[in-house]
Amino acid sequence: MDIRTEKTRRSIYNAFICIRSRKPLEKLTVKELCEKAQINKSTFYVYYRDVYDLSDKIESEIVSSVIKSLGNADDIFNNPNEFTKKLFIAYSSQSSLIETVFSGSRSERLPDRIETALKEMIFSSRPELKNSKEKNLFITFSVYGGYYTYNKNQNYNFDERVEFISSMAKKLLK
Repeated sequence: MDIRTEKTRRSIYNAFICIRSRKPLEKLTVKELCEKAQINKSTFYVYYRDVYDLSDKIESEIVSSVIKSLGNADDIFNNPNEFTKKLFIAYSSQSSLIETVFSGSRSERLPDRIETALKEMIFSSRPELKNSKEKNLFITFSVYGGYYTYNKNQNYNFDERVEFISSMAKKLLK
């Protein structure tokens, strides 16, 4: 990739995160973003359709990073403790970015996108599981249940939350 292109995209990305940390996506304008990134609006439109397209691409990068950190997709079934720990370490390592990008009206999107990406990864290597009601329900429960349990119980430390969620996932598989 051309260094100017990379620099422009990085500038747009940084401006987006900076503004997004202060205001909801629905209030963010291309004009404001371009002023912060010090680019012309026409330059922005070379790369993105609108701020929602930009947000979607940044969300995809975050989800891809989380999914890559999980390693073997079969761990969700074979070693749910380890899988859960890796998942929450991945969330934790990007917590400020996740809190910014997936805030407000976008807050429900992270577990949804993680579930979709995880199922794609699992079913691409294990297509015979795609029609398994139990496996699909377990993945959904693990992602959504774990995510909301983790986030709604911030008063407990990280290790306690992850250990509890891990143990519940393991019990569900038995």
